[in-house]
Amino acid sequence: METWYFVDSGHCTPAMNMALDEALMSWHRQGEIPPVLRFYGWAPAGLSVGYFQKVKGKIDLEGVERHGFDLVRRQTGGRAVLHDKELTYSVIVSEDHPDMPASVKDAYLVLSKGLLEGFHNLGIEAEFAVPEGKLDTTGSAVCFEEPSWYELIAEGRKAAGSAQTRKKGVILQHGSIPIDVDDVKLFDMFIYKNERIKERARRAFGDKAAAINQLLDKSVTFDQTKEAFREGFEKGLDIHLEPFELSDEQWKEVEKIAEERYRTEEWNFSR
Repeated sequence: METWYFVDSGHCTPAMNMALDEALMSWHRQGEIPPVLRFYGWAPAGLSVGYFQKVKGKIDLEGVERHGFDLVRRQTGGRAVLHDKELTYSVIVSEDHPDMPASVKDAYLVLSKGLLEGFHNLGIEAEFAVPEGKLDTTGSAVCFEEPSWYELIAEGRKAAGSAQTRKKGVILQHGSIPIDVDDVKLFDMFIYKNERIKERARRAFGDKAAAINQLLDKSVTFDQTKEAFREGFEKGLDIHLEPFELSDEQWKEVEKIAEERYRTEEWNFSR
């Protein structure tokens, strides 16, 4: 059984969360650390936009500021995600790892087995999405509107969203596992032609997405969710997770990346 590092970084700012993912990719690429599973939260809550996503005309920046959230651009593609009451995960592993398929879609299937087992540990009968037809016909900027290949659905609704990128031989897949969702706040983050269209989209959202505590008879905490998915990834990926604490020097490196990239308007608002 292969040993991976497990990084439980707690709740960090959006900029630090994205910077730590980037740093872990670099350290793994250089052979300093083995593959990594990381769990984290967001403080303050953040709106992450996809690498190629436009902000102007799509994201309501006044709404983001009004709720006290931070906007940050991800390394990965896809649509915007509000990270609030959720568990977020990251997987960092080399492209040439013997268990990693060459295609992005097939790698999703392998890595998402950990998510599937995590939901099962909570008593949620989740399954992989296998979309039919063409996705994203609405032009929506909201991530949880539609499931993509091998994302997790429960009771016919999207229960976890993931995105993946590959840079210089290293795969980063990270994703959002909502524990609770405030759809009013969520839809305040996006620009609509008028309030009527916005309200219609918000009402329809409940049929498309579900948070963990909407799927259970009882509520679970962040820590309970974290433990269920830690065990899920160990089983789903057939790995052993060894806790890893960053050194002071490593945290300084993460801070430098956050300051030079993920806190800058040039990075976050360039598209």
